[in-house]
Amino acid sequence: MVALRVVRTDLVYRAIPWQTIIVIGALIPLSTAIQTSGAAEQIATPIVDVVGSHSPYLLLSLLFVLTALLGQFISNVATVLVVIPIAVAAAVDSGVSVQATLILVALAGAASLLTPIATPANMIVMHPGGYRFSDYWRLGIVTMMAWFVVAMVVIPLWWPLG
Repeated sequence: MVALRVVRTDLVYRAIPWQTIIVIGALIPLSTAIQTSGAAEQIATPIVDVVGSHSPYLLLSLLFVLTALLGQFISNVATVLVVIPIAVAAAVDSGVSVQATLILVALAGAASLLTPIATPANMIVMHPGGYRFSDYWRLGIVTMMAWFVVAMVVIPLWWPLG
């Protein structure tokens, strides 16, 4: 659109959410540090111990809950970047498909809808829409449960768990 002169370059620069880009850029090294320091393995070990030899659906469920709960307090992008190394370590340790686990973490991060903090769109519409902080959990819990059910059904169809 800039090449066709539909939008001026200065407007494009002003429209970029620089704060979000800086947060993502800062969290990528944190995600790498969690993985290389062994913290991911230490966090994943209790998760794998709980799952044991049970169904891989239990691992996916625990990771969904972990990601969705953490996503209520920090942005969903930051949550996914923090949980990915933990999920990969848990998947490898329990023999569950890493691809399926990563897709689940992405979906769980997107399903963090219980607070306006979870996603920028929630925060943007809060004041203009006249919403209160407590309004989000009412519809958010129903939507999150729907995301959970869809994830548990669709992910194993496209990415076999074993």
